[in-house]
Amino acid sequence: MSGGEQKPERYYVGVDVGTGSVRAALVDQSGVLLAFADQPIKKWEPQFNHHEQSSEDIWAACCVVTKKVVQGIDLNQIRGLGFDATCSLVVLDKQFRPLPVNHEEDSHRNVIMWLDHRAVSQVNRINETKHSVLQYVGGVMSVEMQAPKLLWLKENLRETCWDKAGHFFDLPDFLSWKATGVTARSLCSLVCKWTYSAERGWDDSFWKMIGLEDFVADNYSKIGNQVLPPGASLGNGLTPEAARDLGLLPGIAVAASLIDAHAGGLGVIGADVKGHGLVCEGQPVTSRLAVICGTSSCHMGISKDPIFVPGVWGPYFSAMVPGFWLNEGGQSVTGKLIDHMVEGHAAFPELQVKATARCQSVYAYLNSHLDLIKKAQPVGFLTVDLHVWPDFHGNRSPLADLTLKGMVTGLKLSQDLDDLAILYLATVQAIALGTRFIIEAMEAAGHSISTLFLCGGLSKNPLFVQMHADITGMPVVLSQEVESVLVGAAILGACASGDFASVQEAMAKMSKVGKVVFPRLQDKKYYDKKYQVFLKLVEHQKEYLAIMNDN
Repeated sequence: MSGGEQKPERYYVGVDVGTGSVRAALVDQSGVLLAFADQPIKKWEPQFNHHEQSSEDIWAACCVVTKKVVQGIDLNQIRGLGFDATCSLVVLDKQFRPLPVNHEEDSHRNVIMWLDHRAVSQVNRINETKHSVLQYVGGVMSVEMQAPKLLWLKENLRETCWDKAGHFFDLPDFLSWKATGVTARSLCSLVCKWTYSAERGWDDSFWKMIGLEDFVADNYSKIGNQVLPPGASLGNGLTPEAARDLGLLPGIAVAASLIDAHAGGLGVIGADVKGHGLVCEGQPVTSRLAVICGTSSCHMGISKDPIFVPGVWGPYFSAMVPGFWLNEGGQSVTGKLIDHMVEGHAAFPELQVKATARCQSVYAYLNSHLDLIKKAQPVGFLTVDLHVWPDFHGNRSPLADLTLKGMVTGLKLSQDLDDLAILYLATVQAIALGTRFIIEAMEAAGHSISTLFLCGGLSKNPLFVQMHADITGMPVVLSQEVESVLVGAAILGACASGDFASVQEAMAKMSKVGKVVFPRLQDKKYYDKKYQVFLKLVEHQKEYLAIMNDN
């Protein structure tokens, strides 16, 4: 801020716990980021598909980044604090001490991460029940949700973990408990990942049917029997102990939390789009799809009435925007897949050297290299004979099939930088084609979507953004603040403070349009063909499986 400007009087802190780091921001009343800090967090992978973290390590990182962003600020001006996090599972004993979620009995590692796929057999059994709660997760529960992970703990770590457990928290709820001492859960976490219903509460018959009747017997005290909407003020605000840890004043309002993708949706979907030539300007907010793209991608669409989309999670009532039903599509690995494809290529060391020499990221270098080799044709046409199916970690939406694998067709013997750049492009296109696949499923079920609102790390990559516009045929709106997830977390803090009358009012005031990327409609025919091939790939994969399984 320049010296002549009047400082806004009220600030909010947003804290976002992602897969590999914790980030915090100081945000003013108009949604402008005034300070930002991040801190890496540890991850363990003791065996394939087992991914673990430490709640103590995560909280320590939250404290480091929060202290950094409030340095030099009059703490009396900080009105509210909001948390968002990945939907990982935190396990504590009856005295709120960490319990091991691993065979090594390492209680420091007490978090099963969202992307952990250890509970495959458990989720298959849950899906075989065909219980009515499954209607609200697209008909098929994902291995990334909490019920299968809880069942895995009961069946595999009975003595060291399950019998001693006093509290199972979704990570966002763990953070708000740590800040306030209040064990109330956010409606967002419980509805989206735990089968809770905003209207009917818990369904006893589901937990009994899957073998977790323990929760029913103690009135759900271990997983949450007090539930609040996101943005609601918790207890008496920040406890003295948490205030010391975070470098804030005791009593500051702390909000009921959100899952990280939902915070991103909150941070972008309500922006005022006047004057940008967008068709959604004259349409209801339900015509907007928020796409939060980082390690994985989430596709958040809202509706006035419940819409059931096969293979897409939800409808969840009031889980993101109060009063609206939410459907959540997703791709299990996107940023992680791009890294995997690029870093595993023989030309990656050469790419690193060249990018470093130019002081560029490897992706900025690849984007400029693609511009160099495309000659007169549009860059996307370089993949005319190279096609990728991106489900290297199974399909979350709209097929809800975690047995699916990745596919690449059109490989050659050469392994130079040109090949790497084109494989990278084909991977980015595959992710965008997957988004189109999800949108078509949502529209077939009753959604009407005209505009994409992108945020998250991958939205900083212009190639990724342009491919999403070209392949879906829809304009892509980018926020003025790139860190939309942190704006979403700060919006929660602003609501908890009472400075805004509603979440909707805070969304409209604190999220702003930065840039609009329009589709190049002249390339539509090419991408329609790519999409045809894309759908054929998965069809063929299923045929290969049938051949190999035929007795």
